[in-house]
Amino acid sequence: MNTAVSIASDFDGGNIVVKDANHPEEIRLEIRRDIAADYFQWFYFSVNTQAGQQLGFSLDNAEKASYSDAWDGYNVVASYDRESWFRVPAEYKDGKLIWQHMPEQDQVYYSYFAPYDKARHQQLLSFIDEHDRCEQIDRCTTVDGHSVELFKFSAGESSAQKRKLWLIARQHPGETMAEWFMEGLLKKLFTLPNSEALLAGADIYFVVNMNPDGSWAGNLRTNGAGTDLNRAWQDPSEESSPEVLMVRNAMDKIGVDMFLDIHGDEELPYVFTAGCEGNPGYSLRLQELEERFRRRYQEINPDFQSVYGYDKDEPGKADLRIACNQVGQRFDCLAFTIEMPFKDNANIPDPQEGWSPERSKKLGVSTLELMAELLPDLR
Repeated sequence: MNTAVSIASDFDGGNIVVKDANHPEEIRLEIRRDIAADYFQWFYFSVNTQAGQQLGFSLDNAEKASYSDAWDGYNVVASYDRESWFRVPAEYKDGKLIWQHMPEQDQVYYSYFAPYDKARHQQLLSFIDEHDRCEQIDRCTTVDGHSVELFKFSAGESSAQKRKLWLIARQHPGETMAEWFMEGLLKKLFTLPNSEALLAGADIYFVVNMNPDGSWAGNLRTNGAGTDLNRAWQDPSEESSPEVLMVRNAMDKIGVDMFLDIHGDEELPYVFTAGCEGNPGYSLRLQELEERFRRRYQEINPDFQSVYGYDKDEPGKADLRIACNQVGQRFDCLAFTIEMPFKDNANIPDPQEGWSPERSKKLGVSTLELMAELLPDLR
């Protein structure tokens, strides 16, 4: 006998619309669009049921999602405790994403990727605040009234000789792997035995979550004003993109020698970077830095590769609204977008977890090692 199920998404990052949950084996759902925008792909909801009951789900509007091609080869992420996440096989068929699952417990969570919720975000901020070499140097209030903090990690006095290394994450709120990446990098940085050598030559500036509006609302790409922050860097405003305005103004004041913008890609099952080869100011020096970065990244962490990625922009044709391009052009510096998959890494597949929070954190640690190696060559 089937037991009735209840479905909820009224928590940080939750997103689902229930069309019909009267039949546990044929639950029909839709993904809600971003607040004030037409993007949608991110979903996250809980199901209260009975352990051992067969459940069947259909995301009926999957075909109309922002990246409909991303459903091919994608498997749903699930958890009983929101700490350990595993994959549930899914099928994209007739424009719908369909999966079957028999939960082992009475409550189960399903999501597009492992969420990074407000509680964990606050724990990360508390960890940062407790470190005596880390200080908040700026903050802004978002359209929805949330706070975005800019931190500086340093040792001793700043100087013109010190490199300025910048990292931002989660401009697109549904790309939660970006904040997992930052957690891994920062926790390693704060405990690294040889961090003295890195800090002797560099100050590190970072934002762990650029888009709390979208993060807590369950958006895929936009903030509370419906703005895609990674298309706002050429002309940010207090009204629609205060997060970008705050960071870009700070960069203009402080300077930038390296910039890394952390993201996730819905379609490509690989870890890769996007560079600045289309910028008007792109040079042989920057090309050589990019090539060295990619070569060493792959040597340090085999999850990274440089065969698959976005098509390169033609010379002089870069979209300067994008953070990587705008910062690279503005400061004549090494600037990369780092992309991680929502699916799995096709080169090193993990059928149980796919791409995961743990692999995201390890990639962050590897990036820190690479930053330290490249430091002498940044100028």
